[in-house]
Amino acid sequence: MVNIIWVSLTVIGLVFAFFNGTVQDVNEAVFKGAKEAVTIAIGLISVLVFWLGLMKIAEQSGLLEKLSKMCRPFIAKLFPEIPSDHPAMGYILSNLIANFFGLGNAATPLGIKAMEQMQQLNQNRPEASRSMITFLAVNTSCITLIPTTVIAVRMTYDSKTPTDIVGPSILATFISGVFAIIIDRYYYHKRKKKG
Repeated sequence: MVNIIWVSLTVIGLVFAFFNGTVQDVNEAVFKGAKEAVTIAIGLISVLVFWLGLMKIAEQSGLLEKLSKMCRPFIAKLFPEIPSDHPAMGYILSNLIANFFGLGNAATPLGIKAMEQMQQLNQNRPEASRSMITFLAVNTSCITLIPTTVIAVRMTYDSKTPTDIVGPSILATFISGVFAIIIDRYYYHKRKKKG
């Protein structure tokens, strides 16, 4: 479906440019955009490799395990349907920690694995379980301590203070995370009263 939307937008843009006589401008924008995409990607690679390396060091030193144990009681309350020793809990914790450090690219496969494990607990029903809905809400609005990707983009465009985004990012993601949990619980209890 997304592919159809993108192709439709591209075709509409090209047709519009053809009728307005701005095909040359579109060509320039396409090549300029491609060049910028490569520049941004290279900038992101350096920062992501650095943080992924730090995550690997934290994992091998046992720091990640300690952080997981520290977060486990809170996560267990968020996901009461999941047994504390189930593999889904480990994937959820790893996903949230990766998001916490702004490593969305590393968090995505962990989130997919967590959803697969929760779907097994859900006995492969077609509707999402309470835990799956909660995980989606928390994962989407996850608190980020270090917005790695945004810092990398700001560095790529020669920002004098690329880390100025850290404070506002922590505040914004904290507020969105708290409200995601509140809204999730509100609708869960509302649905529970009806059913």
